[in-house]
Amino acid sequence: MRQKTGIVVSAKNDKTAVVLVHVRGMHPVLKKAFRISKKFHVHDPENSCSNGDEVLISETRPLSKLKRWRLEKILKKGQEKAIVQEEVLGDFKKEKPQKEDSPQAVEKPAIQENLQEQT
Repeated sequence: MRQKTGIVVSAKNDKTAVVLVHVRGMHPVLKKAFRISKKFHVHDPENSCSNGDEVLISETRPLSKLKRWRLEKILKKGQEKAIVQEEVLGDFKKEKPQKEDSPQAVEKPAIQENLQEQT
């Protein structure tokens, strides 16, 4: 019986959780290490896990169309959903700081000066 550890990404469904598992691999020809992420639908009969939990799952018989894995135990309780999404998505959603030369940065002081002159 195969077992994997992963992070719960979604626990919205009744008795089902979606677990993200990262697997490290090595390219057979180039010998470069890479990471593959895969999502598994896991049977959670007590709805005990929540977003961000680190869990141990094991392979089982088909329970539904997508569920082939069963929740064994929760290894570590996780954080909030936003932190989990940041972990999964990485730096893609981080905002870029505005430059001082940008038009938005230049217009703000001019507007404030106009307001002071009018009063």
